[in-house]
Amino acid sequence: MDITEKVVSLAKRRGFVFQSSEIYGGLNGCWDYGPLGVELLKNVKEAWWKEMTFRENIEGIDASILMHPKVWEASGHVENFTDPMVDCKECKARFREDTLEEAECGNKAYKGRKAGKCRKEGKFTEARNFNLMFKTYLGALEDKDAIVYLRPETAQGIYVNFLNVKESSRQKLPFGIAQIGKAFRNEINTKNFLFRTREFEQMEMQFFINPNEDEKWFEYWKENRINWFVKYGINRDKLNIHVHEKLAHYAKAAVDIEFAFPFGWGEIEGIHNRTDFDLKRHSEFSGKKIEYFDDQTKERYIPFVIETSAGASRSFMAFLLNAYEEEQIARENLDGSKAANEARTVLRLHPALAPIKAAIFPLVNRDGMPEIAHKLTEDLRKDFKVFFDDSGAVGRRYRRQDECGTPFCITVDSDTLNDNTVTIRDRDSMVQERIHIEKTIQFLKEKI
Repeated sequence: MDITEKVVSLAKRRGFVFQSSEIYGGLNGCWDYGPLGVELLKNVKEAWWKEMTFRENIEGIDASILMHPKVWEASGHVENFTDPMVDCKECKARFREDTLEEAECGNKAYKGRKAGKCRKEGKFTEARNFNLMFKTYLGALEDKDAIVYLRPETAQGIYVNFLNVKESSRQKLPFGIAQIGKAFRNEINTKNFLFRTREFEQMEMQFFINPNEDEKWFEYWKENRINWFVKYGINRDKLNIHVHEKLAHYAKAAVDIEFAFPFGWGEIEGIHNRTDFDLKRHSEFSGKKIEYFDDQTKERYIPFVIETSAGASRSFMAFLLNAYEEEQIARENLDGSKAANEARTVLRLHPALAPIKAAIFPLVNRDGMPEIAHKLTEDLRKDFKVFFDDSGAVGRRYRRQDECGTPFCITVDSDTLNDNTVTIRDRDSMVQERIHIEKTIQFLKEKI
């Protein structure tokens, strides 16, 4: 079992991620976030939101998923948002043409065979373009005038609101607009757990600038974004900057921040110099002047845009894989001493991202310990996501919380009855220390 399979297994066992509609056999490329998964995803998004919008010159927005169809004509998605698709004449499987060399053949009789070999044998149809946007209809009539699309990216909702945000917030260049939201792409093939799915969340920020300052801000945001991943615990050696040589039609420069997934380097965030392409196109298609008047230079111009576009689901997956570790350790006794070796699986998530900040245990279910532990749990719950557990041996409770990524476990024991102290055990070092029960809130605030 490779690390991806182990993480997928842990994700289901501990309630991070479930296959969507599992009782009906699942739906390919669709996933549900469980109790711990929704907390981790929320914490990732909150960390991103805080990094982006807790500053003077970036505003937030939440644009509609459904937009006027002309938005997607202006952006080029109706015409250009396609992948080349081919079909295997023998097994009827469909593939993106540019992934044939790495894709597995769809015929189970040829297990392990690459689709590229089938192509050389002439088993594929000619490539044809397949538009990745989900199309639906607005209202009761299904005709061409009612066509709308589920947005394939969140960026366009920002561009069409540039003037609204600028005027209502009274921002001056340079300034940004940030958004977190769902996007939908009808991928030909979904794969690699959460990496490529048809429904996903994006964390995007569009930074509007004077065209003469584009290189400076491009470099700034490239460094800022890779440092953010490092800040929240991803090993720098597992991150790579991939510079695009072949650029999209709208871009002057583009780099990907890649993570070392088990299947290879994969993009978790893109930083793009989109020039004035998007604002200019929306100005042309809408007939509305979208420009900026510079008070200092007395010039009017269409701003350039530096985009940072991160996948929330891909970031979630990267944080899980980065945190996952198996190790052989000496078994922990009740007093913190070590006994025979045993295996431990642990998620070394950054405390700010961890779904549960602390777990509270009564050592035994008698002598008033459960009551004290319950009271402490309720006190901590006012500030933190915490968990109460009184089931099984303390060592087993530690292991369960290690797999959940919980940074601290707090135990109420017989000494608590005498001196009001509790044991706090650190997830990563497994070191235990005693503090007064009234200091636990301050302890967690300092650590998290």
